[in-house]
Amino acid sequence: MASRDPRWVLKDRPSFALIIGLIVTGLCALVSFVFDVLNGAPVQFFISLGLALAPVPLLLAAVLALDRMEPEPRSNLIFAFAWGAGVAVLVAGVINSLNLHYIIDTANLSAANARNVAATFGAPVVEESMKGLVLLGLLRFRRAELDGPTDGVIYASMVGLGFAMSENVSYYVAALNSDQGGMGLAVTVVLRGVLSPFAHPLFTSMIGVAVAYAAQRNGSDRVFIIMAGWVGAMLLHGLWNGLTSYGGFPGLVIAYLVLLIVLVVLIALVLRDRRRIVALIQRYLPPYEPTKLVNRADIYMLSALSRRRQARQWAKVYGGKRGLRAMRDYQLAATELGLLHERAAKRMVDEQTFHEEQRALLECMSTARAGFPMTPAHFRAAARGTPPPGYAPGAPG
Repeated sequence: MASRDPRWVLKDRPSFALIIGLIVTGLCALVSFVFDVLNGAPVQFFISLGLALAPVPLLLAAVLALDRMEPEPRSNLIFAFAWGAGVAVLVAGVINSLNLHYIIDTANLSAANARNVAATFGAPVVEESMKGLVLLGLLRFRRAELDGPTDGVIYASMVGLGFAMSENVSYYVAALNSDQGGMGLAVTVVLRGVLSPFAHPLFTSMIGVAVAYAAQRNGSDRVFIIMAGWVGAMLLHGLWNGLTSYGGFPGLVIAYLVLLIVLVVLIALVLRDRRRIVALIQRYLPPYEPTKLVNRADIYMLSALSRRRQARQWAKVYGGKRGLRAMRDYQLAATELGLLHERAAKRMVDEQTFHEEQRALLECMSTARAGFPMTPAHFRAAARGTPPPGYAPGAPG
């Protein structure tokens, strides 16, 4: 085993490139906000910013609730959100504005009609492309983090939420500057912040799922898979904008039904992916039983989110923060071990990398297991070969 700390496979250490990327995305977000201030007034901007930020914690919690079986590195999630809120919004805003002026100058349309045309046919291409770039970056530089469609949905949702938050600031400022003033703002907040907060995440999830599937393959068909997801995201976005721009209330109803169908399909994909990860645990971990790092009770505990949560509660009750941290590390390392075997089976990692990460994960499991609460009941249960009381209720002995 290499001399470095085996926990390197679990640690989320921000790289220099990531830090630079966050600085760039932050500066882009500031420039975008400066444009919003110039389009309105400081008071209007801060009102709009507050309204745009208000639902973000709840929306992030809803997205991250899908990411409990094998949580993604926080640095990757933060960067995806920052990319959407900074680079994607700024570049897309500039290009969309240029497209709008071009349509007005060449198509002899009113400003309102030109905006509808730009929103339906131009904005989806520009915005989904800018959001999708960060997913391509993950595929290129963080491919190992894309273990399945759930990861694609998570990263796409993060960049989509960041984009929607910054874009909402611009819409809210414009609403305050309109003739309707406060009433226009209220309607815009309801339509964008209450009724369709997940629109952008759902659009971009088409790319996210495609990129995640491409990450599991090595052939040339990966390009076509990504292209299909990209086109799907643009079509879904364009359909939404077109129905809401030209369809009136019936169009709005149809648009919501389409998004609802997409949401149901994505949830079904996430649930199916969760069952896949459980199957990997049940397939690849039993051969490690002779190491004493895993047994049937552990596999039973790791095979359901509710039982994982029960085990963490048990560890916290008897071992406090140290016990809870040990259980979290054990669960993550064991899950990553199953996923590592899958990547090896698909020839996504070479033999040397596989053995290095395998040894590191086993050491993590050993270290974490040594930190489990060792109560008298635990010792007695271990002597009988059964799980300690409260560790995994219902587990086989």
